[in-house]
Amino acid sequence: MSKINRSRPGQKAGTLALDMIDSFDQYKKHEKASSYEYIHRSQMEKQLEGPRNGFHTSGYCYVCNRKVNFYTNFTYALADAEGNQKPNWREHLRCPSCGLNNRMRAAIQIFEQVCVPQIGDAIYISEQKTPLFGWLVQNYQNVSGSEYLGGKIPYGHRDKDGIRNETLTELTFSDNSFNYILSFDVFEHIPDYLPAFRECLRCLKPGGVLVFSVPFQRNSDMTIVRARVLPNGEVENILPPEYHGDPLNSEGVLCFYHFGWDLLYQLRTIGFTSATSQLYWSRELGYLGREQIIFMAKKSKSDALVSMR
Repeated sequence: MSKINRSRPGQKAGTLALDMIDSFDQYKKHEKASSYEYIHRSQMEKQLEGPRNGFHTSGYCYVCNRKVNFYTNFTYALADAEGNQKPNWREHLRCPSCGLNNRMRAAIQIFEQVCVPQIGDAIYISEQKTPLFGWLVQNYQNVSGSEYLGGKIPYGHRDKDGIRNETLTELTFSDNSFNYILSFDVFEHIPDYLPAFRECLRCLKPGGVLVFSVPFQRNSDMTIVRARVLPNGEVENILPPEYHGDPLNSEGVLCFYHFGWDLLYQLRTIGFTSATSQLYWSRELGYLGREQIIFMAKKSKSDALVSMR
């Protein structure tokens, strides 16, 4: 079966440079070695800023395989050390052609560049009402997606709009079902997230890979708990509540964690044979915002079955 190949004739964009980091100590060394590069990137990003109501940045869209003008505004703006607002680059730099923003385009490129998936590989992504899911369905032959619909319908069933209901803590898929599981900015919303990672491990085929992103405190060895569920079912906010966008809920969804480097150790402890982070930044490809991070956890090729039930 043929493999995805985006190095087509006439393609200008090169391979995305990645820094693979698998521990806090390794990251601290990387951070020290990159200090001058961080300053350079920050200055460049400042020069690229435009009007608050929207501006364009030229670049190369890996997904579309062409030069475009990425769109950004100051929605979800962040504050720098002096309190000045700056664009939330991660959630912007939207391509006018494919409609995908910075983090979505990068997730696709890193997935294809590092994992080198085949067109017919079984892929599950823990979202379904998003442009990213739509792109995967158009470009791969065996893609499953879902949303968390709670108790509206049984898990594994679809609603009237064809949306499949799944919870990562109790996936309805069989053991060893997927070559790849993709999940972006979901695990932080799960009060008890380790069962969700175990379920992903169970559902991956031997040698399969979990590719995911989460809010991450790169300078923290330990995960920061922002909220927790008490024995009586009530939610206790330990830090000021933080809500993230949700395609199914205009009020957003509560964030329980900002993860730290202990997450990689936890993934290895529950059975993944490896767990690493991929750090990246590219002016040419429109991946701005200091460095962003994609995580990968691999199931052992010898694990014919890892049943958690």
